[in-house]
Amino acid sequence: MTLVQMQFRSLSANPAHQAVADAMEAAGPQVCDDMTVEVALSVMASARAGHLLVCDEDGLCAGLVTPAQLAAVRDGDAYTDRIRLRDVLGDRGPTTSPRTTMAEAEHAMRYRRLDALPVVDEQGSALGVLALAG
Repeated sequence: MTLVQMQFRSLSANPAHQAVADAMEAAGPQVCDDMTVEVALSVMASARAGHLLVCDEDGLCAGLVTPAQLAAVRDGDAYTDRIRLRDVLGDRGPTTSPRTTMAEAEHAMRYRRLDALPVVDEQGSALGVLALAG
């Protein structure tokens, strides 16, 4: 990635140059990756949340899961009540930095067909979530 020097006046005039940190939502419910799919679905329903941020044993963001993702796993032929969120996520899911521009983040989300993307700091801790509007 090439660093580009931007003028601060252009940031307010063009929302695409706005940083993700200015547009992200609060992190919302965060759960540990050893939680089972059934419990995670229950937590989402109780919190009326459209997603859960999943953290590893060190508290670092491992990814984000949605009810649709978990329902697909639960309805699959290989499902057992022992499947944990870490099994659903596999390797760390995609994340973005709070310094990423909205244009870059939106492009990445559309390319990966994501409705929401965790925003993490340099250490990997969740700061919030960036969600695409409509």
